[in-house]
Amino acid sequence: MEYENRIRADRPKMSKSFAKLADFLLDSYIEASFMTASELAHTLNLDAATVVRFSQYLGYAGFPELQQDIREKVKRDILLRPKQAMVSNSHTQVAHLALNEIANAIEQTRLSLDTDALLELVEMIGNARRIIILAEGPAQPNAYSLVQYLEQGGFPVYIARSGVVDLARTINTVTEQDLLIAIEIKGQTVYITRALCEAKMKGIPTAAILGASSLSSAQCADIVITSAAHPSIGVSTVSVEGMIYALSQVLRWRFADRFAGTEQAINDISTRLQSNLI
Repeated sequence: MEYENRIRADRPKMSKSFAKLADFLLDSYIEASFMTASELAHTLNLDAATVVRFSQYLGYAGFPELQQDIREKVKRDILLRPKQAMVSNSHTQVAHLALNEIANAIEQTRLSLDTDALLELVEMIGNARRIIILAEGPAQPNAYSLVQYLEQGGFPVYIARSGVVDLARTINTVTEQDLLIAIEIKGQTVYITRALCEAKMKGIPTAAILGASSLSSAQCADIVITSAAHPSIGVSTVSVEGMIYALSQVLRWRFADRFAGTEQAINDISTRLQSNLI
């Protein structure tokens, strides 16, 4: 059994120190493949004996044997799989081509991203009493990501339901102190564009985070941020997610005081909530 499967099989039963090691070896295995037991322990603020005990817990004589398995995985990932990807019409080639599509789309989005508009949107978020997100179906995961980032900074935000009557209720209650953000991948929900235009007519600040510049919501938004257009919904979703992540990092830079300590506070509360479970 490979070391990954051994770790995953026993991960739920591990102590905190073992779990910390397990997660690092799963997520940062390339880095771990070059470390001694002492270096690994120092990186994770553990003692070297814990690394040895962990290796033995997994069935290895010691860390060098476990590390050998880790290095075998590194060899497969770095040396073998690129060669497999060159085999025409293979499953490995198909997977690599798909990831190349995503990488190229992200690079095009990086080059074309209007960072001045991004900063304007950050300032609008900072000044808004509430942030209301209007998201079409494919963009729902992107919307939830944005909500998570904004909540970490204490920004009041929620996702409006996309039914016609629900959107009408939302537009009826927003004020000039609020901010409406539309997130769309392909413009499949025409009511979102119309709701955004209705809000703009009322003098409500609006913004659009879009998978293509040609989407109609761009015509009704004060601030428009777009990714490089792509025919695939999946690739466009990833590009929009990249823009939202970039937005979150500019938010953290601009409003560092609002984000200070929030992740630790959330972790502390999560720990307390779990400790009270019966």
